[in-house]
Amino acid sequence: MEKTKVEELFEWLDHTTETIQQHQEEPYLDSLSFTMEIMFLGEVPEDTDDILTHKLQQALQGLDLDHFQTGEIRKAVQLAILKGMKDSTQQQHLITPETVAMLVGYFTEKLAKSKEQLTLFDPAAGTANLLTTVLSRLEQEAEAYAGEVDPTLINLAALNANLQKQKVEFFHQDSLRPFLLDPVDMVVSDLPVGYYPDDIRASEYELRADEGHSYAHHLFIEQSLNYVKPGGYLIFVVPDFLFDSDQSDKLHSFLQENAHIVGVVRLPESAFKSEKQIKSILLLQKKGNGAEAPKQPLLAQVPSFKNANAMADILGKMNQWFAQYTGSSQNH
Repeated sequence: MEKTKVEELFEWLDHTTETIQQHQEEPYLDSLSFTMEIMFLGEVPEDTDDILTHKLQQALQGLDLDHFQTGEIRKAVQLAILKGMKDSTQQQHLITPETVAMLVGYFTEKLAKSKEQLTLFDPAAGTANLLTTVLSRLEQEAEAYAGEVDPTLINLAALNANLQKQKVEFFHQDSLRPFLLDPVDMVVSDLPVGYYPDDIRASEYELRADEGHSYAHHLFIEQSLNYVKPGGYLIFVVPDFLFDSDQSDKLHSFLQENAHIVGVVRLPESAFKSEKQIKSILLLQKKGNGAEAPKQPLLAQVPSFKNANAMADILGKMNQWFAQYTGSSQNH
């Protein structure tokens, strides 16, 4: 069988990364950053030792980046990152699956239709797979911003965006601290789930826990609302149990006060390893600037991504819903 271009590029990335890894005895993901750097620059940094330089120059000779489309580069990098994450045990080192990222891109496209220019922010960007997938779907000019606290991930994210020729400004910081950022039109994010360890910082949030640690995913929702314009939209990948947890009453009343729930779309169980990991996509609109709640929020259950007919059917229904929703909100 002939290899696809994605496989071809992944094998090059993987082989080159392993060469660096064996030579420098660093984790796979750090070696992958180095691979992506030489791939982007087209040359080996001068302070690399001779033997490795020679091997990497040979590898670069066998690579023609112009031979690949942006989407192929994104998918090949994604496969290499996934391979590296299998070795790393940290729970937060997870990547948004391509199918889920594409759906978030679809919602972004629908909600941003009327805007000629768009500013986007992902406060928990990880390796920027979600953000770059969304950017690749937009037709209008977009300025993107991203926050990420993990040094390995933000390094991969910046290289990932560069290789895809996407302009993204990165903030290397804890995203629950204040940003030097003007409010944006839209926030898209796959929210980190779990407890936030910094109780002092959390105490500044309305959605802090009454006792014990607060939920990071709740604080991220509140923080995101701080950085979106009145009437702006937020698209979150959230845990399925978001509205059934011990702190969800507080979240519910906070959202009622500050946002309109535009939709909740449950992702297929088949896309996740266990029931506990099932996610939904939550669509919100910040109140203000004439924003009105939809007559009927979009509530949908996405079928298995492998079932093409059912998938076409649900997309048809969602397209209809958006046509009504954006039609009525724009005449207003």
